Amino acid sequence: MAHVPNPRPAGDFRTSYAADTSLFRTHLESRLTLLLVLGALTVPLWGSNYLLSQMILIGIYGIAALGLNVLTGMTGQISLGHGAFFGFGAFASAYFASKGIPVLLAMPLAGLLTTAVGMIFGIPAARLKGLYLAIATLASQFILQDFFARAAWFTGGPYGALAETASLFGFMINNDARYFYLVLFWVVVSFLAVSNLTRTRDGRALVAVRDHYLSAEMMGINLTRYRIMSFGISSFFAGIAGALYGHYLGFVSGEGFTILLSIEFLAMIIIGGLGSVAGSLLGAIFILLLPQAMEVFANGMADVFPAIAQGTAYIKQMSVGAAIILFLVLEPEGLIHRWRLMRASWKLFPFSH
Repeated sequence: MAHVPNPRPAGDFRTSYAADTSLFRTHLESRLTLLLVLGALTVPLWGSNYLLSQMILIGIYGIAALGLNVLTGMTGQISLGHGAFFGFGAFASAYFASKGIPVLLAMPLAGLLTTAVGMIFGIPAARLKGLYLAIATLASQFILQDFFARAAWFTGGPYGALAETASLFGFMINNDARYFYLVLFWVVVSFLAVSNLTRTRDGRALVAVRDHYLSAEMMGINLTRYRIMSFGISSFFAGIAGALYGHYLGFVSGEGFTILLSIEFLAMIIIGGLGSVAGSLLGAIFILLLPQAMEVFANGMADVFPAIAQGTAYIKQMSVGAAIILFLVLEPEGLIHRWRLMRASWKLFPFSH
């Protein structure tokens, strides 16, 4: 990754290793993050139902993208089956809830079960890399899709499964405003967990495996262990996100967890920034809002060119693919890299360096 200057305020000295690896690089950064979370808590008080629904979906997809970023961005292992693990989490949580387990407990259980499934697929994948690994994970996508269609005892088969409404001590979480707080809780917990993971010995080992696996192995890092572990962590967050998604919709169907969803998750972390925790959320926002922005644009253009009205769906699909290509060519390090450049320019202004 290209070096991005990150000047600190005068007097902000780092005198210990712990201070140098602190969660927030500056006091301003920690205060802004706290203000952002506190501001998010007020959204249900003034936000419309449409805004709440979009923020709920952004939070859910952001958690799933975060898991994929641990696997692909931090460890350097590509996965084309993330959408299937997302679906497995949704079905698992609905299954546990149908057996009488409270929904709020079924969600982490679904995450753990998805972790186990992800690590099983990660065992053969740990010995592969590049194109071979991509094909192996693609196989997991199709195997799980076939499982969704055949395991009627678990998924309801072609009819799908009902996902019960969450509740806490009799308090029903049955509208968008209440569900928003549940998703926000998991967003904060997930992003804090991965942010802290990057500061630990295991997190640095994952990055070492990504940067140069031979050097990592020479330093004593067990490549197989960390590659399988990254699959497990990635699957856990996919399972949690899938569980939140299933109970939000109230119904889970295997038709929604196709290879296209896996590609969308890949697009989120490419556009947001590979290996970046905050970039996962930025990518989810971009991918979710881009088709809607393109629909508004296409409808506006249809007033001038009526033929465009028939191609609105195509324009929405094309915009995601075009965005991926443009980011790979023009900004391969994603939106988070652009934000870092803007922040550095603001601090250094009027000097160039």
